[in-house]
Amino acid sequence: MPALQRICILGSTGSIGTSTLDVIARHPGRFVVHALSAHSRIEALAQQARVHAARIVIVPDAAARQRFLQSWVGPQPRPEIRVGAQALAETAAEADVTTVMAAIVGAAGLPAALAAAQAGKRVLLANKEALVAAGSLFMQAVRQSGAQLLPIDSEHNAIFQCLPHNGHRARAPSTPPSGVRRLLLTASGGPLRLIPLDQFEAVTPDQACAHPTWQMGRKISVDSATMVNKGLEVIEAHWLFAMPAQQIQVVIHPQSVVHSMVEYEDGSILAQLGQPDMRTPIAYGLAYPERVDSGVGLLELTRLGRLDFEPPDMLRFPCLQLAFDALQLGQGACIAMNAANEVAVDGFLRGHIRYTEIARIIESCLDDAASLPGTAPESLDEVLELDARARRRAVSTSRLLQ
Repeated sequence: MPALQRICILGSTGSIGTSTLDVIARHPGRFVVHALSAHSRIEALAQQARVHAARIVIVPDAAARQRFLQSWVGPQPRPEIRVGAQALAETAAEADVTTVMAAIVGAAGLPAALAAAQAGKRVLLANKEALVAAGSLFMQAVRQSGAQLLPIDSEHNAIFQCLPHNGHRARAPSTPPSGVRRLLLTASGGPLRLIPLDQFEAVTPDQACAHPTWQMGRKISVDSATMVNKGLEVIEAHWLFAMPAQQIQVVIHPQSVVHSMVEYEDGSILAQLGQPDMRTPIAYGLAYPERVDSGVGLLELTRLGRLDFEPPDMLRFPCLQLAFDALQLGQGACIAMNAANEVAVDGFLRGHIRYTEIARIIESCLDDAASLPGTAPESLDEVLELDARARRRAVSTSRLLQ
């Protein structure tokens, strides 16, 4: 019988967090909820903590703590309430935790995810920014601490499953996997794949968030529409699998059934297929190297009829090309791209800028990053300084466009 895993879920009220709790609840003798965190959905956090008997919850500030207390009803013992970003990092690293689901969206999730890696935990990584903004630091932490790193993004999880089984796949490789020619990241193409280019200026937030196959938050949905998400995944794949950018290819696959592929030197291509349901990669990460029931139903291949693949149109998806450019420029440019995108998407969702101006803001910040020294940041503080610089540039550019 596998040892009981004590899980800390950073970002438990989001789609990844709720799916993780669903999988955990199916295996009560194998997984137990130790800690949960949320930023704004405090009432939902209280409900989760009651249902799953969490020992600890982490909230952002004193006002959120008060909301949590007011939301707590019932006879169950109330969990310990911790407050602030430092509490997030300390909880992720504490001795009682065996596994950390890093699912906080954006750069805000980076310090706690890094703390978990430094503490040698099993890190289930659903936070893109940990690698996009701090890939070298994060992978170095995994190697030095002996942590296990398991990607939860469906694309990287698929690649992870298709790579050679050498017993060290969760240990932050420093060289490309033997015999692998290319990594093929699939992308749905998002909700704007077929919309004429001359209509992009008028795209609304609701249009950009209407993803055809995945149910996601609004920020991530916009990232899918622009294919920034796929660009960030290219950068992630570079770090996760020690793969050069020229050996990573993006392929549009509208059905979202083939989650990604690995091509080998002998011409073989291995693909991982499954329902577009995040419980599959989450269950794989929780139980690795075993497999457990995720709650996902059968994939009826005979009902699909066809699987389509096409190359991405860089005129339609300029942000994807900008991600490849950022990876070539270095870690500072990757930090700038991620920060600029967060600012730009927020501006778009608030109605302050047009959809097409997201790429312009990112490009402006990459131009600024290209003027800086090319050395990779050596500390989290340096990463955050570069992140703040890019955000200031993005805000300034956004104002000029309004």
